[in-house]
Amino acid sequence: MRERRGNALEAAEVPQSLATSYARAFGDEGRAWIAGLPALATEILDRWELRRDGDPGSGEASLVLPVLRKDGTRAVLKLQMPREEVMAALIGLRTWNGQGMVRLLDHDPASAGMLLERLDAARALTSVEDDDVAMGILAELQSQLVRVPAPPGLRGLGSIAREMLEQVPQTALALADPADRRLLLDWASAVAELVDEPGDRMLHWDLHYDNVLAAQREPWLAIDPEPLAGDPGFDLWPALNSRWDDLVAKGDTLRVVRRRFDLLTSVLDLDRARATGWTLGRLLQNAIWDVEDGQSALDPSAVAISQALLTRVTSAERDASGTRGTGPTGTRGA
Repeated sequence: MRERRGNALEAAEVPQSLATSYARAFGDEGRAWIAGLPALATEILDRWELRRDGDPGSGEASLVLPVLRKDGTRAVLKLQMPREEVMAALIGLRTWNGQGMVRLLDHDPASAGMLLERLDAARALTSVEDDDVAMGILAELQSQLVRVPAPPGLRGLGSIAREMLEQVPQTALALADPADRRLLLDWASAVAELVDEPGDRMLHWDLHYDNVLAAQREPWLAIDPEPLAGDPGFDLWPALNSRWDDLVAKGDTLRVVRRRFDLLTSVLDLDRARATGWTLGRLLQNAIWDVEDGQSALDPSAVAISQALLTRVTSAERDASGTRGTGPTGTRGA
């Protein structure tokens, strides 16, 4: 640990990657928040009687300080600029109350600062090499999380889906390849069939292997939720996309995606046709964001996941023809 003065956070300790991320995302407002971060951190450390217990870490949006509480309990102080997503995270953390999720110990309403139980940041679920084992752990955690009805105050999937559908024509025009445009319209059609039944569970929205850490009170716990109210099928894509570069390097990505999808839908007890539709909706959302960022082609991983799920549905419908019909709400286990 670098030498520092007492318990204070010094400006030089703020990771440059965090400062760059805030400047890129929020401009002058982000730079001003970063400039005030040392004083904010020091004030909360003193007010909550926390003692620093390691070097700061960060993601794209937050500073994380390992700390000790007055009674010696290990915790982390998480600081990020107050935004709608941060307020939603606070609602989610309070509602889950440690069930499958890192526990919220305290929070500062004015700054949106959070005191969280400390997990093992050096041991994420990516450390589990067997993909079936890792996906099984994630699925069990996700099953705990989506059992909880969404409380008031969270954004709903229904409004998000309708906004996506309104953006489809403009997004399609920005795609250079006609095949990409056709695929995007297929995803939009799937969402249009489901938009009137958006669901009411509390979703994590970003549950992948790096957002599951080893813990003491449970073997594994989820972190960094971005909660919304909706259908659990909309929450599967981050898991399906986990360790994507490794899947591509090893080959047979379609088979692995289908196996992951089957495991997730089985553990969460989801209708697979409906979960397929909402997963395509998540691909649609990502494509809209990519186009807004200047992209003119669909992400290859999205195309592969779509192919894995759509060819699976087509095969199931063909097998079921003449016995169960092929409507959009097909049976589980397809």
